[in-house]
Amino acid sequence: MRTLPAAVVPVGLGAAVAVGGPHPVWWRAVLALVVSLALQIGVNYANDYSVGVRGTDEVRVGPQRMVAGGLASPRAVKLAAFGAFGVAAVAGLVLAAATSWWLLVVGVAAIAAAWFYTGGPKPYGYLGFGELFEFVFFGLVATIGTTFVVGESVPALSWIAGCLAGCLACALLVVNNLRDIPTDKVAGKRTLAVRVGDRATRSAYQGLLAAAFLLVIAAGIQRPPALIGLVGLVVAVPPIRVIRRGATGRDLIAVLGGTGRVQLVVGLLTALGIALGA
Repeated sequence: MRTLPAAVVPVGLGAAVAVGGPHPVWWRAVLALVVSLALQIGVNYANDYSVGVRGTDEVRVGPQRMVAGGLASPRAVKLAAFGAFGVAAVAGLVLAAATSWWLLVVGVAAIAAAWFYTGGPKPYGYLGFGELFEFVFFGLVATIGTTFVVGESVPALSWIAGCLAGCLACALLVVNNLRDIPTDKVAGKRTLAVRVGDRATRSAYQGLLAAAFLLVIAAGIQRPPALIGLVGLVVAVPPIRVIRRGATGRDLIAVLGGTGRVQLVVGLLTALGIALGA
C-alpha cells in the first residue's frame, strides 16, 4: 500500500498539465490511472515472487513477503503479477488505439521493466539501477504519458511535473533500500544503497526531496497556483529528521510511510495548483 502513491501522483500531475488544453479527453485519464496502478501492483507481486523463489529475502526487516513467508504459493503470486500486467496491457491497448500505436512500445517496455526489476537472470534492481528505472517509468513515462493521452500534446510543464513525480518516487525506493542495506549485503543484492553506502544514501534521500520542492517552484513559475505544493514541506520535515538522526532497521519503516505521505501531499497539491492555474 505504501507504494501506491507512486502510481497515483504522476497520473494526477500529468492530467493536471492537460487542463486548459484545446480538447482534453478525460476518460483517457481514468485508463491511464488503471495502467499505472496495475503496473505498480504487478511489480509488487513480481518482486514478491522473484525474491521468494530466489531465497534472497529470507532475513527481512520490513513487512513479511507472501512467498518467502509461506503465505501464498509462488505460482499464485506469479499469476497475480501476470494478471495485473494483463489489466495494464488491456487498458494501455485501448489508449494506444485512441491516440498513438507507439504507446504499445512504451507499454511493453514498462511491463518488462516491472518484471526484470528483480526477475530474470540478471535483475537490474540488484545491479544498482532501480532508482533510474523508477524515475523513468513512475516519473517521466507515467506523467508525460498521461498528459499525452489526455491532451495529445507534451508541453514543457509536463516534463517538469514528470521529474517531480520521479524524484518523489525515487525517494521512497531510496528509503526502502537504505533500510535493507545490511540484509541486502548478505543476500548479494548490489542495490544503489549498497554500492554507495549508508551516508551517501541518506544524502540522496534529502537531495531528492529538495529537488522535488525546487521542481514545485519551477512549475509555479508557469502556473503560480502550483506553489501550493510547498505546503508539503511541513509533511517532509519529520521523515527528514529521522533520516538525519541516523535511524536504521525497523526505525526506517515509519519513514517509508512518511515519504508516501510526502508523495501524496506534494504531488496532489501541486497537481491541483497546476490545474487551477490553467
